[in-house]
Amino acid sequence: MEEKINPRRFSSLFRDRWLVAAAVGAVVAIVTAILTATIFAPKRSVGPRAPGFVLRDQQGRLTSLAEFRGKVVVLTFIDPYCQQICPLTTESMVEALRLLGPAAATRVQLLGIDANPLKTQVSDVAAYTRAHGLEGRWRFLTGTRAELERVWHGYHVYVAAAAGDIDHEAVVFLIDGKGRERKIYSTPMSYGAVGPQAETMAEGIAALLPSHPAVLRDASLEQQASPLEPADTASLPALGKGQRQVVLGGARPRLVLFFAGWLGESTNLPERLAALDAYGAQARRHGWPMPVAVDELTTEPSRAAARELLAPIAAKLQTPIVEDADGRLADGYQVEDLPWYVLTSRTGKILWRHDGWLSTAVLGQRVRAALRGN
Repeated sequence: MEEKINPRRFSSLFRDRWLVAAAVGAVVAIVTAILTATIFAPKRSVGPRAPGFVLRDQQGRLTSLAEFRGKVVVLTFIDPYCQQICPLTTESMVEALRLLGPAAATRVQLLGIDANPLKTQVSDVAAYTRAHGLEGRWRFLTGTRAELERVWHGYHVYVAAAAGDIDHEAVVFLIDGKGRERKIYSTPMSYGAVGPQAETMAEGIAALLPSHPAVLRDASLEQQASPLEPADTASLPALGKGQRQVVLGGARPRLVLFFAGWLGESTNLPERLAALDAYGAQARRHGWPMPVAVDELTTEPSRAAARELLAPIAAKLQTPIVEDADGRLADGYQVEDLPWYVLTSRTGKILWRHDGWLSTAVLGQRVRAALRGN
């Protein structure tokens, strides 16, 4: 996981580093991080006018903020290789547009600004757009590092790059038809918050449109249920397995893999899931917790697209694939990234968790070690 960079902490350490000269290795690491980081402080209030820019979108077209005058612009900052909070942000933006209805949506423009100073090619923003099914639904803009830094600075958005790791502030700006900043939203790292955030954002957009359209209400959000933790029992249908129900939680220890179909843009998804399936064969022999794969639907372009992609893969696996439709499972299992492994005990305790893909052999080693340690 990426570690957030605290500018004040770095400033203090840099200023007093002569006091810790004996710790050469630590000083070198800190100084390197300082010199390679791009840092801007977050902004907490809207300004009178949104800073203008001219950048290139995912198709290489020059795009300016000014060309959308007369529309409400929903603007965010996205790392095209982020698999954590960025998909939650873009999904909430797309869902907000859906809640406004097709007529109102024509008066709204979704924009993303590249927030990765190390990945600034058109091909980078095009890959994210393609993976998340956003073509024709938004413009994802990039430019030279200097051009992007001017935009980050203009909007006072925190962006940092240190030792290859990227960190940035997850915010969404609402800009009215006259080019004025009107609202700023912060995206929480919660899969279950995508729907409520989309409703809040849709209400903010509707207030800026001349027609003030009514926001469609999702009945499932009226009574927000709490996260489903490993101690809770959840019964979910297995994808492509007829009426087979998969039970998670309760007194059933499990190895749960949280993932999404769009990860296939950057990895061989059938091979990754086959590795989990091979672990399942080992688990049956050794009496280890059996695996379940969970598709995090809150980050998918659509349920239909995800099922079309995953159903053929599921048909070849013994390991069931189930869907987390509202993010409650991911939040309850403390998922912070995709892919994300969670090993649970009979008592609902999380014994081990891991960020990133693992081979069958490594999975077996990690599970065995976690079970021995408990």
